[in-house]
Amino acid sequence: MAEAAGGQKLIRVTGAEAKRVKREALGVPDRIKHQQRVAVPMQRRAPEADTRQRVYRYRCYPTPAQAEQLIKTFGACRWTYNEGLALRDKAWREHRVALGFAESCRALTGWRNAEGTRWLQEVSSTVLQQALRHLDSAFGRFFQGTTKHPTRKKKSRNRDSATYVRTGFRWVEDPDQPGTGLISLAKQYGPLRIRWSRPLPAGVRPVKLTVTRDRAGRFFVSVLVEERIEPLPHLFLRDGSAPKAVGLDLGLAALVTLDDGEKVDHPRLLKKYAAKLADLQRSLHRKKRGSRNREKARQEIARLYALIGDVRRDALDQLTTRLVRENQVLVVEDLSIASLIRSPKGEGRRRKAGLNRAILDASWGTLLRLLQYKCAWYGRTLVVVDRFFRRRGGVQPAGWSDRSWIWPCVAGRAVRAARSTTGM
Repeated sequence: MAEAAGGQKLIRVTGAEAKRVKREALGVPDRIKHQQRVAVPMQRRAPEADTRQRVYRYRCYPTPAQAEQLIKTFGACRWTYNEGLALRDKAWREHRVALGFAESCRALTGWRNAEGTRWLQEVSSTVLQQALRHLDSAFGRFFQGTTKHPTRKKKSRNRDSATYVRTGFRWVEDPDQPGTGLISLAKQYGPLRIRWSRPLPAGVRPVKLTVTRDRAGRFFVSVLVEERIEPLPHLFLRDGSAPKAVGLDLGLAALVTLDDGEKVDHPRLLKKYAAKLADLQRSLHRKKRGSRNREKARQEIARLYALIGDVRRDALDQLTTRLVRENQVLVVEDLSIASLIRSPKGEGRRRKAGLNRAILDASWGTLLRLLQYKCAWYGRTLVVVDRFFRRRGGVQPAGWSDRSWIWPCVAGRAVRAARSTTGM
């Protein structure tokens, strides 16, 4: 370790001393390949001009051998992520040496050749490198102050996933059915059996694949492609004086209330299946830990939660698509969802806990996220109004039961934003 002049504050170790510490104390070998070249930062691959990155998600049905190899890959990715996290924390905490993605990859080579962890060679090295890249991205967000320090992944908490770049899979497009084809993953025999619910853009090669398994045991493959998305035609009022605008109010009595009075019902899926979930949870707690019957009960609960999630995502996707297709300008309020679902304390905490469940069941964050990227794709304007706008310019509602109030100037602000965007 190196100490500052006062003998208290530790400073970062760099240069030849850092290389020695990495080699001797941390087991990270020196950079051997291309020693004559000057090290340059790795540049991320930028999308082509006039294209957008889009993910298509499909259900896949691997064979028993493929499923076993995928489960082994999930575990290897999780182990590599945790080991890389422990190595970087140890390097900084004990030696004040900073490690990056390149040093982690060199350490990965040593892990794959070590006697106790030689089983990592049964998994594609590109998949394990992507796990370290995800770790490096997590540290980047932490240093920017947007997220907390990365934590270890747990099998019981984190979703099983593995990311394959172009060198880790093979794509053969079907000439008879463009947009579909065969996908073969590294270290596997035979292509995956995929249910092509909709085709990919014809003639486009996938950029990246991510294979996941949810708690219900279902396998999915997410295909990242670069395609050109044509914007929708502009929509105007009947007199043609201004773009067609709509104001959206997110709530619990109704999921979405439009400015023309139309209300979209809240599905309340957790409340709908609350009794069945309670029965399954009681059945789970009656089973002996580690028994096969307990695992069956757990899978039944996971399947029910998967059903709830699928229904919720489908409803939100259809709703946001309809709103984007029918309106040129969409005005929403800037909600602080994290503040609304704070942990309840003191009196009334049970009622607050029920309110938190209702807010999470409504999935406002997902709805706003869908609106954001769909408006960007299809040439719509999304206006986010300050959450305190009603108090400054309108009439603040008296309480949760008061669902009618004056919301002035929103349409005018939306029209001005649309004109400035479309150049009218």
